Amino acid sequence: MIARILAGTALAAVASQTALAAEDPGEAAFRATYKELVETNTTLSSGSCTLAAQRMGAHLKAAGFADDQIVYYATPEHPKEGGLVAILPGTSAKAKPILLLAHLDVVEAKRADWTRDPFTLIEEGGYFWARGTLDDKAMASVWVDTMARLKAGKVKLKRTLKLALTCGEETSGAFNGAQWLAANKRDLIDAEFALNEGGGGRTDGKALAEGGHIVAMSVQVGEKAAMDYRVETRNPGGHSSIPVKDNAIYELSDALLRLRDYDFPAELNDTTRAFFGKAGAVYGGTVGQAMQTVATAKPDSDGFKQAVALLDHDRSFHSTLRTTCVATMLSGGHATNALPQRAGAIVNCRIFPGHSFEEVRADLSKVFADPGVTVTTTEPDHPIAKAPPMDPQVIRPIEMLTARYFPGVPLVPTMSTGATDGIYLEAKGIPTYGVPGIWANPDLNGIHGLNEHLEVASLLKGRAFLYDLVQAYAK
Repeated sequence: MIARILAGTALAAVASQTALAAEDPGEAAFRATYKELVETNTTLSSGSCTLAAQRMGAHLKAAGFADDQIVYYATPEHPKEGGLVAILPGTSAKAKPILLLAHLDVVEAKRADWTRDPFTLIEEGGYFWARGTLDDKAMASVWVDTMARLKAGKVKLKRTLKLALTCGEETSGAFNGAQWLAANKRDLIDAEFALNEGGGGRTDGKALAEGGHIVAMSVQVGEKAAMDYRVETRNPGGHSSIPVKDNAIYELSDALLRLRDYDFPAELNDTTRAFFGKAGAVYGGTVGQAMQTVATAKPDSDGFKQAVALLDHDRSFHSTLRTTCVATMLSGGHATNALPQRAGAIVNCRIFPGHSFEEVRADLSKVFADPGVTVTTTEPDHPIAKAPPMDPQVIRPIEMLTARYFPGVPLVPTMSTGATDGIYLEAKGIPTYGVPGIWANPDLNGIHGLNEHLEVASLLKGRAFLYDLVQAYAK
């Protein structure tokens, strides 16, 4: 899942916008790359990331990449879930590489539910419409285009650039290319830091062509870790004609109601503290003051607690301040005329960086306060979330380019309350940052839902921004 959830989407800054850059000669080629990738079905059920990687590799080959500079990978068990790593060597043996990361897979999309064919790219009303137009084929296409332009133009860069296109980000439990590379090909993707999805801009709800404005740009510095827990109750059951209060479904329901009424403790790290401080100054008013108080007050002070209570009315702020767990699926019973012998639920948790899955599992057991309720993790092999540093070497070029491309628009550091593949790189010592440049509306433009779309201006200006950003790091 793309993690473009900017905490506090109600940021009220209205900034002046610069005119879109003039169309460059390579735009037609970029549009063709984007179209081909979007129209390559990469859903888990019926698509192929391997095919998408091969098609993107062909664009890199056409730009001049040698065979030994493009590495395709896939496992025998998952032949359609492959990807590629491309390498553009730099001139310095001392400067560490930079890794560009994007995922090729997309969320399922049923034609019967969509207004348009989800796998045919349509430009209409100032937007591109199709599954993956934003999440994450916009970034994948930009990275392929950036590498191709630099190679074809024979641009001299000190740092080596690496591009990893992966599969499996959108489906929990599926083969994950970023995880596989980090575990099996660490040297191939080794880098000083990586640039990924997760950042981006937010409009006031209107397209720029309709008089809308970009109200904020964000750079993601850290993310939560996602984990599903299986919560279950069991009972001998019996005939439904002689019910008793000791019922597996009732017991599960009582446990979930206790979870509903529980909030994990509020906490901050460097990223969220910077977010509340900077965004609070832009937001203004009572809420803005509460944001700044949270950023500066001692966590055990009354002022901090009062500010948190106010901010908790906004679900984005509430999630940014703590680990969250919510019931998302239910199952139970075996017959309509029998007392249930088993009832279960999936509780999806988004875990604040630094906390282990076992720690949260133990916390849930305490919340349920019932020895008859079992809690187990469904994917125990995931790494815990680690926030990268607010490294000036990484942040300063983003600040400078944001000021140039989006004058007057605040740049806000954020911690994603979702999850990206960056978590696998962080676990292996590669700090990963979600970069801005491409923007979306507050409703996130239908990603993971119906009729996904991306403003044409967002893609094209984002392409220019990210090309300049890569060069700023690599030259």
